[in-house]
Amino acid sequence: MKIALISEHASPLAMAGGVDSGGQNIYVGKVAEYCARAGHHVDVFTRQEDVLAPRIVQWRPGVRIVHVPAGPPRVVPKEELLPYMGEFSRYLRQWFHGQLLHGHGYDVVHANFFMSAMAAQPVAQSLGIPLVVTFHALGRVRRLYQGDADRFPDSRFDIEEDIVRHADRIIAECPQDRRDLLDLYHADPRRLATVPCGYEPKEMTPQDRLAARAQLGWPAEAFTILQLGRMVPRKGVEDVVLAVARLRERHGVHARLCVVGGNSDTPCEVLTPEIGRLRKLAHEAGVADQVEFIGRRDRSKLRTYYSAADVFVTTPWYEPFGITPLEAMACGRPVIGSDTGGIRYSVVHGETGFLVPTRNPAAVADQLAVLARDSGLARRMGEAGLRRARRRFTWRHVAEQLLAVYADLVPSSATNATLSTARERAPAARRERVPA
Repeated sequence: MKIALISEHASPLAMAGGVDSGGQNIYVGKVAEYCARAGHHVDVFTRQEDVLAPRIVQWRPGVRIVHVPAGPPRVVPKEELLPYMGEFSRYLRQWFHGQLLHGHGYDVVHANFFMSAMAAQPVAQSLGIPLVVTFHALGRVRRLYQGDADRFPDSRFDIEEDIVRHADRIIAECPQDRRDLLDLYHADPRRLATVPCGYEPKEMTPQDRLAARAQLGWPAEAFTILQLGRMVPRKGVEDVVLAVARLRERHGVHARLCVVGGNSDTPCEVLTPEIGRLRKLAHEAGVADQVEFIGRRDRSKLRTYYSAADVFVTTPWYEPFGITPLEAMACGRPVIGSDTGGIRYSVVHGETGFLVPTRNPAAVADQLAVLARDSGLARRMGEAGLRRARRRFTWRHVAEQLLAVYADLVPSSATNATLSTARERAPAARRERVPA
């Protein structure tokens, strides 16, 4: 198959941990990589954010990244990208027609996020190409949890409803995502498929805790908590900071919290305002000396941070899926996570970690105290999490499930059928020449 992955704001080339760089970037990159490893050809379409970026990047064997000129060639917050999706869609139409003229038509389009689906839908429909959509976050759910902090316009809801009605297949990332699609968007259950996110076993494997701590220069014996991810308020990092204070006050445990993430390799309050807000909160809570912000880190170094910690904590207000809990489990660490969305699916309460109510630092502190006082339980939970991650959540397994979804939509003579149908439907005036 030839697969088009559309991801307007989340490029595999961007480093995760910034405001708009996170799980979706990883998802798109790993799905592309593993589909290519299975013998398929993949093009990833993402918005050009640098005037000097080449139009086409041969990223991995069998994977190209195409930078789409839509809007200014600079980083733009995703909440401000909607006006440029018409331009993005027109470029896709031009590119797809050019591929057809060279005999390289696409067999399936997989759009990631509602704006990518919005841009891809008219192109896929006009050419008779099956459209698969992973929303990664649903507008109605986001508004429910973020309220006025949600900067997307209300028009997002109608756009998503239209996509749900017309896409050939919608990918739900967890059971909660599926329920939200059914209850809030009245999705046709026959066109829903549940496929989780994953982790990379080559990147995330357990490392000796003391060796990892020595590598990072951490104290050997201090009870250490890790929080890692995008630095935005909805990720609930403030609850972990407050839990550190509650842990000391109520349970007499003096813990260390390491926070990894931000828009720069060193913690900068100008580039990452959330760090400044959280530092102020830590100072007010009397735990500034227990909380360390270290900035963004390359993915190749994350295994060491996960392995050096005693426990990984992630407490977002809501989380469509959440890749970081999987990575922590893959490194053999127990996880304390919000009882919401995908975390409720990946973390088994009492077995691989603990689930806690959202926005409840006291509950987080209580569970941290359990693990701080019972290292044997923490070890057993970490081992159980490792087994669960390896059994259910590798990117190879995810890609196999997605390829099965694609194959269900694409006939065995897909390439020839797509080529002939698309050529019949493609107006001659639209067949502009683009690189093959």
